[in-house]
Amino acid sequence: MLTSDELFKLQEHARRVRKNIVKMVHNAKSGHPGGSLSGADILTVLYEKIMNIPQDWEKSSDFSKRDRFILSKGHASPLIYSILSEHGFFPSEELMSFRKFGSKLQGHPAKGYIKGIETSTGSLGQGLSIGCGIALGLKLDNNPAYVYVYTGDGELQEGSCWEAFMEASHRNLSNLVAIIDRNRLQIDGNTEKVMGLDNLHDKLKSFNWDVIEINGHDINQIYDALITAKKSTKPTAIIANTVKGKGVSFMENNASWHGKAPNDEELSIALKDLSEV
Repeated sequence: MLTSDELFKLQEHARRVRKNIVKMVHNAKSGHPGGSLSGADILTVLYEKIMNIPQDWEKSSDFSKRDRFILSKGHASPLIYSILSEHGFFPSEELMSFRKFGSKLQGHPAKGYIKGIETSTGSLGQGLSIGCGIALGLKLDNNPAYVYVYTGDGELQEGSCWEAFMEASHRNLSNLVAIIDRNRLQIDGNTEKVMGLDNLHDKLKSFNWDVIEINGHDINQIYDALITAKKSTKPTAIIANTVKGKGVSFMENNASWHGKAPNDEELSIALKDLSEV
């Protein structure tokens, strides 16, 4: 259980992450704020309390034993960039270069430009398969590292995801954790109208995964779920029920903010909202 001081620091951390997300997308005049905002609490806990990641990255003697993170929903790049900046991987001033010509912070994460990006992503439905391959390699090497794959729920409409769920169970990849951003909205609207996923919990259980369902904005629930996942003898799926656009009044539960930038007035409202959370 987290202390009250830890809880407060993590909440403030997530608030800074959300402010950076809306500022980055506004400055670039393009990007995906909705699904980035929904994951701020989850990734804050993951990076600050759970994952073993060397601060000096490849210069560390324990680099090979680092935990791996894959942002399968690569369009949520403002989220991972803000998280990595908060983690000290690059100066916060660089965030405003997001989606600019020549920037290291491309619209979708690209390996090799900044520390902390394990693989290039963007084409949906591939991250979990990549995670399976990495997790299997770690198992074969008796490497104690974990692999965390963060997926969108709409992304799970891709058949390749279910092949990966089946493969992970077959290979008993207990070092693999899939975190599903279950905000129930995708670019075309409600996931259940586009192609229904419910009952997602039972579907994943039937693939022989351990499944934990949580409020994806409750810091304590996120922390407890991630700790529990590390004790599992199976691959674990964490269904994180979230609000798309979390923290910004006019973006919350609004699919139209899947992939567009706020104007000056909207940015001002968003930052005010996030200051009052």
